[in-house]
Amino acid sequence: MPSVIPVNLPQDSYDIAIAPQSLDQLGAQMQPLKLGKKVLVVSNPVVDRRYGDCLRSSLTTAGFDVSTCILTAGEQYKTLRSIQKIYDAALEQRLERSSTMVALGGGVVGDMTGFAAATWLRGINFVQVPTTLLAMVDASIGGKTGVNHPQGKNLIGAFYQPKLVAIDPEVLKTLPAREFRAGMAEVIKYGVIWDAELFTQMEQAKRLDQLRYVDAGFLEEILARSCQSKADVVGKDEKEAGLRAILNYGHTIGHAVESLTHYKGTNHGEAVAIGMVAASRLAVALGLWDEECDRRQFALIEKAGLPTKLPEGLNLEEIIDTLQTDKKVKDGQVRFVLPTQIGAATVSDRVTSDLIRQILPGMQ
Repeated sequence: MPSVIPVNLPQDSYDIAIAPQSLDQLGAQMQPLKLGKKVLVVSNPVVDRRYGDCLRSSLTTAGFDVSTCILTAGEQYKTLRSIQKIYDAALEQRLERSSTMVALGGGVVGDMTGFAAATWLRGINFVQVPTTLLAMVDASIGGKTGVNHPQGKNLIGAFYQPKLVAIDPEVLKTLPAREFRAGMAEVIKYGVIWDAELFTQMEQAKRLDQLRYVDAGFLEEILARSCQSKADVVGKDEKEAGLRAILNYGHTIGHAVESLTHYKGTNHGEAVAIGMVAASRLAVALGLWDEECDRRQFALIEKAGLPTKLPEGLNLEEIIDTLQTDKKVKDGQVRFVLPTQIGAATVSDRVTSDLIRQILPGMQ
């Protein structure tokens, strides 16, 4: 069954539309939004080969004038150089203030397209069409856009909301199993920080490591509950003044791991899983939650086929140094999102470098 989840904001509210086999309906979905005629589709080679023609046909049938910009796939290409390619395509196609950029791909494509849309002509329309589980449940929602700096992840960016997030679960059938698992890390995150019922449902599932073991009904439940969790949090705190920071659960250590492995070897979801294991143990050490909750989370991460140990060869002191570039640092103090019970979390500045030195060796 199709479902529509509103993201209610003081300005720029929009819908998340989840419907199987809806990719060829994007043009019809965009028509009521009063967008300009010109559309620039931004994608990567693999996704464009699979879904680009279907999407462009839908847009053309709906009366849009469509062009395409293809970017090299991979987190290591999430840079200002790639943004320049989008700008060049926008200039070549003479995009106007009323024009729209459509992100067809995973989180990397979505983040870059959103940032390009936020900054081209001081802001034009953009639409998210996520094709990975991670992008569907997390990256495409909430308006965080940006690129990486060599010294840290997502240090360059802007808050900029899409006009629509259009999710077709059918495209996940071509998603590599490793990428499916990466998305499950963000789903587990929502269970820990916001939705205890979702956490329990995942505990009751037989397997979470491959799409073929997740039936269509449960997949739609995962998508709807995760999107609703993100919409709830973003609706309460669009610009991360307070509550929204809990969405970074697992991301503090996770981003350090990604940065130190140069965005190769460990993908975003895997890094978040490692970060959640670390944050959980820090929370136990600080008395914020108990070892039983830690055990339950660890078991769920393992069930999803995600890593629970740091990649080999990482230097603990380098991890601690890298944490200082994290966006959540305030007055020089790293602020960690830590769980307090299944379904709730808090932001803490009680995590010292010495405590990190005690916890991380157990994850090597």
